Amino acid sequence: PRAHKPSEDVFFEVKDWCVHHPEFPEKLVIKHADIQLRRGEVVGLAGLMGAGRTEFAMSVFGKSYGCSITGEVYKGGRKIDVSTVPKAIENGIAYLSEDRKTYGLILTETISKNISMANLKRISKAGVLNLNKEIKETGENAKQFGVKCASIFQNAGNLSGGNQQKVVLAKWMFNLPDVLILDEPTRGIDVGAKYEIYCIIADLAKQGKSIIMISSEMSEIIGMSNRVMVMCDGRITGFINGKDATQENIMALATQFETAPDAAAANQ
Repeated sequence: PRAHKPSEDVFFEVKDWCVHHPEFPEKLVIKHADIQLRRGEVVGLAGLMGAGRTEFAMSVFGKSYGCSITGEVYKGGRKIDVSTVPKAIENGIAYLSEDRKTYGLILTETISKNISMANLKRISKAGVLNLNKEIKETGENAKQFGVKCASIFQNAGNLSGGNQQKVVLAKWMFNLPDVLILDEPTRGIDVGAKYEIYCIIADLAKQGKSIIMISSEMSEIIGMSNRVMVMCDGRITGFINGKDATQENIMALATQFETAPDAAAANQ
């Protein structure tokens, strides 16, 4: 689907973001990253394996990766607290993991329970779940995202990969987020389901959601993004406008490794 034209105003900002390795604290994994997103914008995040794309995404989402994290996050011009996953969710951030079976779904639970788990407050009162409301609202969400299933009481583990991914998207949209971080949203699903996921992402952008989409598929990054952000070795090496993005200029930025000072002197 054709990319939606975003608004001009910056809505979501990450400033001077630094993340250290959780097991080797002396190693800096993300190095002074800065990113700005506008409402209705899809920013594709490209880079080689090990560039730090997933680490950056997880660290912004409740600091669920890394240690000694520094930097600031702003939404709508206001500084927000993303120090834990619940606080990130409360501030309207959603993260769709690249590993949906491990981190995205409870495979032995029903579709209904999987969708509602991100926002139990919406279907409860005084800490007591309203099961009728849960069934009604999760059923509407599953239908909206085109989840093909016998019923919402079917276990998520019995669905195809594409339908599992739709359930994960429905789960996060049940929480009404403003910012979505999608990590490899079409990994391991068939071509028909991929197109449906693309249409869902484009529709969410039209609704004004700010989206970061991480993908290893170059055609997906080029086709879906208003802008492409490229990472290499934990640094953001550049941004490319979607209409100007090519495999060549993305790969040029994705292989822009830092030169050691002594090597740089030798080259001169």
